[in-house]
Amino acid sequence: MQRAFTFPGQGSQAVGMGRDLAAAFATARLVFEEVDEALGQRLSRLMFEGPEGELTLTANAQPALMAVALAVMRVLEADVKLNLARSARFVAGHSLGEYAALAAAGSIALGDAARLLRRRGDAMQKAVPVGEGAMAALLGLDLPAAEAVAAEAAQGEVCSAANDNAPGQVVVSGARSAVERALEIAKSKGARRAILLPVSAPFHCALMAPAADVMREALAAVAIRPPAVPLVANVIASAVSDPGEIRELLVKQVTAMVRWRECALYMKSQGVSTLVELGAGRVLTGLAKRIDPDLTGVAINGPADIEAFAKTL
Repeated sequence: MQRAFTFPGQGSQAVGMGRDLAAAFATARLVFEEVDEALGQRLSRLMFEGPEGELTLTANAQPALMAVALAVMRVLEADVKLNLARSARFVAGHSLGEYAALAAAGSIALGDAARLLRRRGDAMQKAVPVGEGAMAALLGLDLPAAEAVAAEAAQGEVCSAANDNAPGQVVVSGARSAVERALEIAKSKGARRAILLPVSAPFHCALMAPAADVMREALAAVAIRPPAVPLVANVIASAVSDPGEIRELLVKQVTAMVRWRECALYMKSQGVSTLVELGAGRVLTGLAKRIDPDLTGVAINGPADIEAFAKTL
């Protein structure tokens, strides 16, 4: 059985995440302390206790989700004696999850990943004034149909496919008025549902260009090493290990579509049968079977999941 380790994106955050890990494992507490120190903020307290509105802010949610994922990873390494290079064929992350994947694979230092995600969250939030952008999930349409809806809805504004998550689950992003037009067009084209998402900015579209410029500068100042196992990158849906290419793809990723469905199918084509999701929530685990019935998703959130996973090694 070949595995890949996957790392969730924004939307998986929840108050209380990581609290049971910190209570059970000193290794996890060290991760949270290191992230708190890197950011000069008690982010761990916000994760454990809330308030939810503050945790959901993009600049907090992004490093917080990375911290929980890395706490799970470090516990697996230190307490379960997992060796990533021997236990996984690839790492992959959904949007911000790529930073967690790279930190887990030793490509980016934990403190650097936390600071980069804080910059990324701030820059994405500032790129478009609140209320001027939107994202919507088009359920029941495949990618070509969703792209056609977005093109028809644009009418000179930005509207494009932002996430290809699974068959029949595509998210579009752009100017609010264009995305609202896309909702009506999608319904007329046979979408099962078309719903606005509760997000604070239109991620993964051309409106994020100012944030991409910020990340180009931020990433240029950070050491990136070859990962212990290749990263399957959102932008190209194939494997990469070269630090220069990783750096460039992380910049492009800010405005480009997250090709998650294709990433999962690429990993399957390379012999992977199990996608192990580390961190908060079970979103990627839920998508695995929808992408391909031969893929198995396993989520590792807390101590009981770690104990169960250890028995499979």
